[in-house]
Amino acid sequence: MNLELSLIIPLYNRPDEIRELLESLCLQSDSAFEVIIVEDGSSLKSDAIVDSFKDRLKLAYYFKPNSGPGQSRNYGAERAQGNYFIFLDSDCIIPADYIQSVKSFLAAKPVDAFGGPDRADASFSPIQKAINYSMTALFTTGGIRGGKHSVEKFHPRSFNMGYTKEVFERTGGFAPMRFGEDIDMSIRMMKEGFSTALIPDAYVYHKRRSTFRQFYKQVHNSGIARINLYKRHPESLKLLHFFPASFSLFVIFSLLLMPWTLFPLSFLGFYFLLIFLDALRQNKSIFVAILAMLASFIQLFSYGLGFMKAVYRRLILGRGEFAAFEKNFYK
Repeated sequence: MNLELSLIIPLYNRPDEIRELLESLCLQSDSAFEVIIVEDGSSLKSDAIVDSFKDRLKLAYYFKPNSGPGQSRNYGAERAQGNYFIFLDSDCIIPADYIQSVKSFLAAKPVDAFGGPDRADASFSPIQKAINYSMTALFTTGGIRGGKHSVEKFHPRSFNMGYTKEVFERTGGFAPMRFGEDIDMSIRMMKEGFSTALIPDAYVYHKRRSTFRQFYKQVHNSGIARINLYKRHPESLKLLHFFPASFSLFVIFSLLLMPWTLFPLSFLGFYFLLIFLDALRQNKSIFVAILAMLASFIQLFSYGLGFMKAVYRRLILGRGEFAAFEKNFYK
């Protein structure tokens, strides 16, 4: 297949982020691609910023009422001219050889869909580097977010995900879910028999959140998403997904036992020492390693609370999906 790439980016109230992302796309070693920006009902519009790049990129900009990132990706895909769609989050910076890496891989091993990993750029703040560690480390996520040695079958995620036009036409694109729409899309692709692959060299620099408060909200919603996914795809729930909830319960249990014994807390201390040493090895910074312990605690505890809340509301009480911290559902 002659690859014609369409990069589709949903956008909500992040003009500074889209500027950085477009600047990185201008530096690609292979410039044969189009970019489609779908502004999802933002109050802080980015049309002027996008216009300033139209002489350097093949660029299309659309503004639509707010409906969430999944439906905005579908909106962009419906208007794309290419035959292979790549979805990127607005808080990503794209390395210069990204497009070339994707094309080289797909030329050697054609697949219907792919995903790529994420990394922390040297320009990221210490908090962003710590959050990146907690979201990708073996000690926290088990390496399921795009590492080379994932412990479960790799599911492409929407911050760095691509699939053919045929996939979009047969699946209908992203479902109108509140959370977890990207993993749902990956599962449905696999059920349809489409081939998927991880492209290790097609990584992006993913900023995620810049404060721990924002990060708490993000991972809390991810915990909710896991039960939403279970309702649609019961086989998707793995033993690993219970770890954050078990961690949260163990922390609460340990604190309740503090008047009598500190023994449970010693296990937590050893666990976070391992995280500190691993984060120090990866980032070569004591400060980032300290922040990585805090980020890892927030990630596991908040995800666990969201997971348990969703179990209670959706599985025990039998209620439907419920509101997130941010009603627009952007991660």
